[in-house]
Amino acid sequence: MILSAKSSAVCRDIVRDSKVAGAAGTLHRLDPLETPGWDGRIATFGEASIFHSAGWAGVLHGTYGHTPHYFCVVNGGKLSAVLPLMEVESRLTGKRGVSLPFTDECGVLSDGNSPCRDLLQDAIEFGRGRKWRYLECRGIAELPVGVASPSLSFHGHALRLGDPEDRIFSRLESSARRGIRKAEKSGVRVEVLQTLASVRVFYLLHCKTRMKHGLPPQSSAFFRSIFEHVLSKGLGFVALASYQGKPIAAALFLHFGEKAIYKFGASEAAFQNLRGSSLVMWEAIKWYSCRGYKSLSFGRTSIANEGLRRFKLGFGTEEYRIDHLRYDFARDTFVADRDKVFGWHNLVFRWMPVPLSRTIGRVLYKHLS
Repeated sequence: MILSAKSSAVCRDIVRDSKVAGAAGTLHRLDPLETPGWDGRIATFGEASIFHSAGWAGVLHGTYGHTPHYFCVVNGGKLSAVLPLMEVESRLTGKRGVSLPFTDECGVLSDGNSPCRDLLQDAIEFGRGRKWRYLECRGIAELPVGVASPSLSFHGHALRLGDPEDRIFSRLESSARRGIRKAEKSGVRVEVLQTLASVRVFYLLHCKTRMKHGLPPQSSAFFRSIFEHVLSKGLGFVALASYQGKPIAAALFLHFGEKAIYKFGASEAAFQNLRGSSLVMWEAIKWYSCRGYKSLSFGRTSIANEGLRRFKLGFGTEEYRIDHLRYDFARDTFVADRDKVFGWHNLVFRWMPVPLSRTIGRVLYKHLS
């Protein structure tokens, strides 16, 4: 099935001038950056997160120039299903479709009337015509017929909110509670901020933390774009922990609808004993809970990263699996993938000066999306 390309008329009225129709609705490729009221349209889906929003599309397009291709089914004037995709084009790594770059998980949104596999098949047809190397989907709940296992899997963790603060605290593991109390008694203070200055402070800690883990940091432009398209719109914040006036830990949180996401965390290694990161997480949990949010996602965790997994489980989260799918166009089939976070490069970046690592990250991430 060939999808109709979007036009300005389609963006104003996603039903009018439709080209492809079926029993479940009309198929379109839409750009959330040019579709009026996009966030309001996806807000009707209970599973919609900040990653499905126009703001996050703006971050990816504005920072790296990726092209949005959101495969949608429209039924009765409303979105019935959405598969968000970005076309990544690189002279180094080729052209491909990713749902979505730099996103922990971004599953298909559906009201139940439009099979997710149909959207995936349409995306494959489109990618074949665009000469993509592969199509990658992050957070697939339904494997295609004939596919026995996902290409790659990660741990996901989510905390249910809404209970009184003392009840949420009681569900934390003893190690997490001790860490929070130690930070409080040590005089660590946490602020919830939505300023560009707080993003800059976070970024300095982010660069040090990435060095510790042997990874290049994202570019400062990426975080400025997050501020511009997300935080400045009231859809996220930086939780910043300070000790005696010095920033020692921070985390970047994003939210949409009733769902919040812990996206990035960072800390000063010399002050780890003060447990600033534990207090940052607890203050964010309280902030979201008292404002009526239903859940806080702790993001994606590599299967091999047991330390990070234990940290997230310590906050009373429920663990689930995040599955990725990768379709290789040259082989015309779904293929296995590997977690590229771990490898020989970790040792190199651990010893690399931060300014050089930042330069490499600024250049490479556009190609590694």
